[in-house]
Amino acid sequence: MTPERLRAFCLEFNASVEEFPFGPETSVFKVLGKMFALTSLDAQPLTVNLKCDPDDAVRLREEHPAAVVPGWHMNKRHWNTVTVSGVPDKLLRELIEDSYDLVVAGLPRADRLRLDRP
Repeated sequence: MTPERLRAFCLEFNASVEEFPFGPETSVFKVLGKMFALTSLDAQPLTVNLKCDPDDAVRLREEHPAAVVPGWHMNKRHWNTVTVSGVPDKLLRELIEDSYDLVVAGLPRADRLRLDRP
């Protein structure tokens, strides 16, 4: 997945926005003010920090040790850093969607209903 496709995919979700709170080189994708993905789109290799269920995070790290590691500068229990070129595109898309869904699940009920995601 290219940086452009990564950005476009993250922005396909309801109410998702791209912000730059850590400087112009770091894209932070949020839903209603809560981060679900963080990346430096110019980095080589391209990596993305994604929220993950703690049990799934451990499993993914074991299955893809070269491409999935504990989240860099994040809560290592809930976040993974994924090297984009190290996992299949389908898996990467699923991980991004799972991250978005986990963040949405933590939003107040009224916000979840506004997003049509109970």
